Amino acid sequence: METRLLFVRHGESVHKTAGVVGGPDGCQGLTEAGRGQARRLAERLREEVAGPVAVYSSVLRRAVETAEPIAAAFAAVPEQHCGLCTWHTPSYADGMPVREFLTAHAVPGGGVYRPSQEGNETWAELVARVGRAILDIAHLHRGGTAILVGHAETVECSFHALAAQPLDRAFDLAVAPVSVTEWTTGGDPTAWPAPRWTLRRCNDVR
Repeated sequence: METRLLFVRHGESVHKTAGVVGGPDGCQGLTEAGRGQARRLAERLREEVAGPVAVYSSVLRRAVETAEPIAAAFAAVPEQHCGLCTWHTPSYADGMPVREFLTAHAVPGGGVYRPSQEGNETWAELVARVGRAILDIAHLHRGGTAILVGHAETVECSFHALAAQPLDRAFDLAVAPVSVTEWTTGGDPTAWPAPRWTLRRCNDVR
């Protein structure tokens, strides 16, 4: 009974090309190129993945717009899950130039357990939130397949939630737009001791 999770980073987004913080208001969805990327990825996944598929996305517009054609390819109804979001940045920063947020609002001594910007999540808080969402979805779809459309941080958190990597990883991870990272396990996803997961592919942009 194999559980299969496919993590997809959203397509090229307006906020990224504009260099602004893309919170609920600052996110203006995908660029035209990003929408084309999402459509092509949906076609590709439909050829690669068989059987019923559940599709989830973060609540941010760029992830929702990426998930829509993927869900349509599987005749599925996409479900939004705030746990899959990138940083829960403070409302004052939403739409602010990223450079300004990272410099003018930097917190001295920020790190894994302290925020690096005023009012921002810590990395530990983000990993706990996203990790919980990943395992909740794995539990709901044990023995099945789920596609999780989120952000670079969503994919990074899969290494903590499924591969027991420490919060302060010894390596960096490249996560390209509309890339696919796939994990599978033959065990109960939420059993304790935790089952071993297999990384089938990472940052796959074929």
